[in-house]
Amino acid sequence: MRKLAVLVVFLLALGGCDANTPLFEVKAVAAGVPSLAPFFAEDSGLGRDARVRSRPVPSGLQQGDTPGLYGGTEQPKICDVERLKRFLTAPRNAGKARAWAAALELRTDQIPGYLDRLTPVLLRHDTLALNHDYKKGKAVPFRALLQAGIAVLVDEKGLPSVKCSCGNPLRPFEGNTSRISVTFEDGNEKWQGYDRSEVVVVRPASRELERIALVDVEDAERGIQRPVGTTGEADSDFDATKRRAVPRLAGTTFAEASRRLSDAGLAVAYGGEGLPPDRARVVSTEPGAGAELPFGAYVTVRVATTPPALPAPPAGSGTPTSAGPTGVRPTEAGPTSGAPTSGGATSQEPPSQRPRSSTAPSSGPSSSSAAPPGSGSPGSGSPGSGSPATSAAPPRSSAPPAVTSSPPTGTDTPPKATGEPPRTPSPPPQTTSSPPRATSPPPQTSGSPPQTTSSPPPVTTTPASSATP
Repeated sequence: MRKLAVLVVFLLALGGCDANTPLFEVKAVAAGVPSLAPFFAEDSGLGRDARVRSRPVPSGLQQGDTPGLYGGTEQPKICDVERLKRFLTAPRNAGKARAWAAALELRTDQIPGYLDRLTPVLLRHDTLALNHDYKKGKAVPFRALLQAGIAVLVDEKGLPSVKCSCGNPLRPFEGNTSRISVTFEDGNEKWQGYDRSEVVVVRPASRELERIALVDVEDAERGIQRPVGTTGEADSDFDATKRRAVPRLAGTTFAEASRRLSDAGLAVAYGGEGLPPDRARVVSTEPGAGAELPFGAYVTVRVATTPPALPAPPAGSGTPTSAGPTGVRPTEAGPTSGAPTSGGATSQEPPSQRPRSSTAPSSGPSSSSAAPPGSGSPGSGSPGSGSPATSAAPPRSSAPPAVTSSPPTGTDTPPKATGEPPRTPSPPPQTTSSPPRATSPPPQTSGSPPQTTSSPPPVTTTPASSATP
């Protein structure tokens, strides 16, 4: 009873850990409100914000290539990139330029080229970012919530990089978005429509963008295609009300699905915590392929909870090049499959189904591919149990494979040794014409052919599954 009470107290304490996790202090930055410590004065003409109401999204994590993530306007130059470039390269601003470049991990001589690759947009969502003030000659970072309507420059992967009106550098927000405490002060009053559950964090797109698909913040039916690195002079319009078909995505990776949806003018949504790995396999979408949606609509993508399994290796294709420490199954990719390496655990055949041919990959014998699972070290000559292996696949002893190939994974002796009587004393350990196992002969106490050492016990007791999901 006493132990049960202690366990209950421990579980209650464990469950309350999240409640005791400190909150991230975040400063609200309202559109049109001057910063108290900007890199450049808000009235210097570097940029101007707009009045935009934040829009709800299905997920707080958004990728930089999400169609409609940002907005635009017919009015030219919401950000004056050339003026900012002149400010940062002027000799009188050399100290600010050094601090500005350091905040973005640049050298000062890289500033002009970096600015030329940025694109001005308007935020359509309240967005978390790492903002920087300029104090005492240094860039001082602070977590900020930027109100929708603030003009920013984004990089080639869609990440906010500069706050236009004052030139402050921006970096991605790092932290748990559900554990933020937003402070409204210094003239930044809580704005209409603010909802903490609807703030977003932008993650980089999986590719460098050529153009960014925007929505006119003054006319939601007008879409704007803005080439990356331009300020609006090369914009082209498109009909944002035109419906778009959901592409077929089942079987693709999450990264590929995101790209295809973006190219179709649709946004990706994911119901899990955070975003899945780029290589996660898509199993279905909601709505399904062929459904027609308006520009910027979200398509929920479902991915496999486990990586795809590798197919069983065909006869004569060789053996996996990496085995797990217990010899039960490999932990890396199969011999010739291009599937993700994490699926290798289900691709090994049971000993009774392995191909008779032991032709190895073109790399030839190597200690990594021939090391018997369960052995203390390559070439030790005995399984990890310290006694000769007793499980075998006898049919293999009648037809020894070529000496030049590496033995199948899970064998304890080189294929050549399986058909020889135990007459060999102890060959030298540096043998180069046979696999590393040849450093020690089979045990001679039994007087029986050494086929009893051709397969380690772990494989016979727990064969790996050859089925693929």
